[in-house]
Amino acid sequence: MATDLATHYLDEARRQMRGHKRMGEGAMAQLSDADLFVTLDPESNSVAILVKHLAGNMRSRFTDFLTTDGEKPDRFRDREFEVTAATTRAEVMKWWEEGWSCVLGAIDALKPDDVMRTVTIRGEPHTVLQAINRQIAHYAAHIGQIVFLAKHLRSSEWKTLTIPRGKSEEFKKVASKPSRS
Repeated sequence: MATDLATHYLDEARRQMRGHKRMGEGAMAQLSDADLFVTLDPESNSVAILVKHLAGNMRSRFTDFLTTDGEKPDRFRDREFEVTAATTRAEVMKWWEEGWSCVLGAIDALKPDDVMRTVTIRGEPHTVLQAINRQIAHYAAHIGQIVFLAKHLRSSEWKTLTIPRGKSEEFKKVASKPSRS
């Protein structure tokens, strides 16, 4: 039973991580190159900065996930909140892909027996389950910010990533119809 639950948990963690990745990509695909660098005010982060931060966190947390602290000594978190005028969309997307490669590679390699192993983040012990849940929540929050910014910047030209406004009842009807296989 415990192995079945751990297997189910890892499958769900993978599903959620891939879903967050798709959501972020769907939002960023709607933005112009210039839009990636827009901030709403001096204290806000741009999409590019959010991606740089996510990628830095992902690399740090998921490189050698089971064997080294999730806060790597070569991570300089404050620099993740800086981009220059020379930063390009290609760089931003490279950060994105490299970060997700670390995450998905590490999670895909996990076995059910790993779920209750102990890993550390900033010297604090976590079970693998706790560490993954922590990162799912962190990534969801920042991807929500990316979606918010993209939706704000695209305004009436925004293409929804989920059920369109005013279409919930229609969606429920379609979803509740039995499939004809």
